Amino acid sequence: MKGSAEKLVKSRKRKSVEFEADRSKAQEPVPSKRTKPTKEDAVPEDDALVPQEFDCEPEAKKSFSDLGLIDSLCEACTALGYKEPTEIQAQAIPLALKNDLIGIAETGSGKTAAFALPVTLISESGTPTLYGLVMVPTRELAFQVSQQFEALGSLIGVRSAVIVGGMDMVTQQIALGKKPHVIVATPGRLMDHLENTKGFSLRTLKYLVMDEADRLLDLDFGPILDKILKVLPRDRRTYLFSATMSSKVESLQRASLRNPLRVSVSDSSHQTVKTLVQSFLFIPHKFKDMYLVYLLNEFTGKTCIIFTRTVRETQRISLLTRALGFSTIPLHGQLSQSARLGALGKFRGGSRLILVATDVAARGLDIPSVDIIINLDLPPDSKTYVHRVGRTARAGKSGKAVSIVTQYDVELWMRIENALGTKLPEEPVAKDEVMMLSERVGEAQRVATREIQDMENKGGRRGGSKGRGKPTRDNMDVDEAG
Repeated sequence: MKGSAEKLVKSRKRKSVEFEADRSKAQEPVPSKRTKPTKEDAVPEDDALVPQEFDCEPEAKKSFSDLGLIDSLCEACTALGYKEPTEIQAQAIPLALKNDLIGIAETGSGKTAAFALPVTLISESGTPTLYGLVMVPTRELAFQVSQQFEALGSLIGVRSAVIVGGMDMVTQQIALGKKPHVIVATPGRLMDHLENTKGFSLRTLKYLVMDEADRLLDLDFGPILDKILKVLPRDRRTYLFSATMSSKVESLQRASLRNPLRVSVSDSSHQTVKTLVQSFLFIPHKFKDMYLVYLLNEFTGKTCIIFTRTVRETQRISLLTRALGFSTIPLHGQLSQSARLGALGKFRGGSRLILVATDVAARGLDIPSVDIIINLDLPPDSKTYVHRVGRTARAGKSGKAVSIVTQYDVELWMRIENALGTKLPEEPVAKDEVMMLSERVGEAQRVATREIQDMENKGGRRGGSKGRGKPTRDNMDVDEAG
């Protein structure tokens, strides 16, 4: 037994040395995105279509009233705890009042208020009609953005409606009949209403916002976006906001924006906030569960999101950690909409400290006071990594993100580090303490496996469906791996 343990230690040390050598080789030098544009940074050659760019530099602090907002909006900001504008808000809001805009800022920097405040401002004139449309890629983000609009416009009576898949069409038709000022929608369900809801149109629209614009431009949404753009008034203001931008935005820019200005508070398309502490663990794949449990024990009492790659793994980890006494709840795209909102509500409310999620929770969701992010499975690309870790360290708060890297993930991890432009430190762990968890974790693994098999034998995953099959408009806003 002693000999096998010594071999394991030597083997892990050798792999660690090889890993560090590969990382160093891959990272030196890291090219600057400002001096050497990549394919993602490509812009149209036609100068008339290239937006003017404003790179934000630190300057004297501004108040919301300095940005041209009315008193009632400034009061709403104060009531929500916004002491002063964030960098993206200070730069974008004055420009957005008069121009089409492309806004790029890291996740957690206040992008939502940066477009919600200019759009809400028009309500002060007492307009009774629909004037604002916000398109987002996921259902959860739609509910969150709607809540932000109603909170910011509470003193001037702003009404919003959420139009997403997975919810009753008739209920949504009733909501549209009440003439909201702002609609927050996912593209598929919005198109359903444009085609099937009598009397509904977007003729009075004054503002179009595309939040998480790069995700909206993914292949599945492209054709529907084209159809929606054709029925919108040409005389409107259009904003595109996201933490990351790619060359895909070029075609949409031509189709929907007029002489846009571009505001960026990031010097990289893969930027994370300065208050985020990031690290990684390089371990054998077979020990992932033990290291996860060790980390959860180390972070006892803190709120944590564990990201996994598939729905099945989300369920398994949720069951495994519950068997060990952790307060855990799963979130994935095969849960019903009410179950997903319920899971988020329990996590936000503090009745559950650990959320196990697929990338449905990675983009745009504003969950206050998330202390720790654990990437149990690495994301497929650096963009998704940025959005995952952006769930913590929001609005100036500190946060921590730990990524678990196995022997199968080395190349992917080096690509993520290269995109971030930095070599992240390894998370210190007491390896002897990890190995002492072997028996308890092994028993919890068996319990979780039995429960998943029982659920599948009874006809499907808990709270979910048996499979979505071919994507339809109603489930396009559920972005999940199976």
